[in-house]
Amino acid sequence: MTAFDDLMAFQRETEALAQVAGRLSWDQETVMPRGAAPQRAEETAALETVLHARRVDPKVGEWLAIIDEAHLDDVGRAQLRHIRRSRERAIKVPAALASRLARVTSEAQGIWAAARAAEDVQAFAPTLSEVITLKREEGLALAAGGDVYDAMLDDYEPGATGAELEAMFGALRPELSHLREAVREAEAPPQLAGRFDEAAQMKLTRQLAKTFGYDMSMGRVDKAVHPFSSGSGLDVRITTRTNEVDPFNCFYSTIHEVGHACYEQGIDKAYLLTPLGAGVSMGVHESQSRIYENQLGRSRAFTGWLYSQMRDAFGDFGVADEDVFYRIVNKVSDGYIRTEADELQYNLHVLLRFDLERALMRGDLQVSELEAAWNDRFSADFGFEVDKPSNGVLQDVHWSVGLFGYFPTYTLGNVYAGCLYDALREDIQTLDADLARGNTSAATGWLRQKVQVHGGFHEPRQLIAQAAGKPVTEAPLLAYLQRKFSQLYCL
Repeated sequence: MTAFDDLMAFQRETEALAQVAGRLSWDQETVMPRGAAPQRAEETAALETVLHARRVDPKVGEWLAIIDEAHLDDVGRAQLRHIRRSRERAIKVPAALASRLARVTSEAQGIWAAARAAEDVQAFAPTLSEVITLKREEGLALAAGGDVYDAMLDDYEPGATGAELEAMFGALRPELSHLREAVREAEAPPQLAGRFDEAAQMKLTRQLAKTFGYDMSMGRVDKAVHPFSSGSGLDVRITTRTNEVDPFNCFYSTIHEVGHACYEQGIDKAYLLTPLGAGVSMGVHESQSRIYENQLGRSRAFTGWLYSQMRDAFGDFGVADEDVFYRIVNKVSDGYIRTEADELQYNLHVLLRFDLERALMRGDLQVSELEAAWNDRFSADFGFEVDKPSNGVLQDVHWSVGLFGYFPTYTLGNVYAGCLYDALREDIQTLDADLARGNTSAATGWLRQKVQVHGGFHEPRQLIAQAAGKPVTEAPLLAYLQRKFSQLYCL
């Protein structure tokens, strides 16, 4: 065996252990007994210690030093690119810090959930302060004199910078705000009324998962407080949630997570348990979940099909026809929760979090000031006041588990999805006719071929630009939103 073969064999074991760690997190969010949280924190920390040790193992450095890249193909060189990057980041972070972060963030999930249920920000504030202190320490180590937030962002979107995203988001925000105000002054669609059986919701949501190409032989759908996708390769699981008066919460959370899951299931199986065997970035991941959910799932064509499926599942639920149903699905309405936000306002929620977490990492904003800063910004952006912490600063799990730098990838994913959708529509002339029959295979097949199969082979921006046939900008997303909501609201 060559040094490259030895390295890849070692790496596959590391990747397998990382999948086990992910499965522990899935278990914690779905079926783990609440009383097991302290023990799970210790288990998570122990596994993170093992993973960190493998990532900084001197043998990896020795193998990297003697491998002659001239004798490798493009896939081999891409594997080395990821291994080097992961190793360089791991070496910068002391093992004790990595272990402590794993333990504290595991414990913080339960503390956040309890504080959220009790509407008690102060009950979570000390834990959040500890998480932020540890993440700053990690960021300083990773940045090596550079921008701390950029170092964190690089974990989720390699190559992106806070300044670059600030410019992109700065172009989005005024246009989105202007369109939002115009829509708020127009006549609103009716509300969905009645109650929708939760068992029937789950039956239909599993059908939707299959409709969008989710392979249930290598996945499963469970319920959780916060919907998510977990795993890669041959074991990719999703969660959703139900609401008796709002079935769309269940259906579109499912379609969103199926987008993530299909990305992981669609990666070339030759990359299984290697650095190329997972999505290349969270921005690209979000491009898949958002295009499945919005451009495909909320389209006039697909909602016509969904309307017929809901009538089959729930009988006459008080919506006159497909056109009214389409308007209800895409209704722009006031709301506090990012994950439940309509397509037009969603990015404003993300931009709020992006600005606040950058300020936290810079030390310009303290945890003691966070709730007031959140509420002030929300009022300015959305025109009404936050009524309780669970609808405000306590609504997201991300900060409790240390995911600083993650939020901006949601909007970056929408930008990527806008670019991809332009190209997809141009290439698939039968798209609307297909979706009207509940047939997503041409669209999801296009995305699999253009994006998903490549896994981590390309850099994120390179992958999207190559698939879309043009450089990445926010213009296609803005044009799509302007066109869609101007038509919906007769602007």
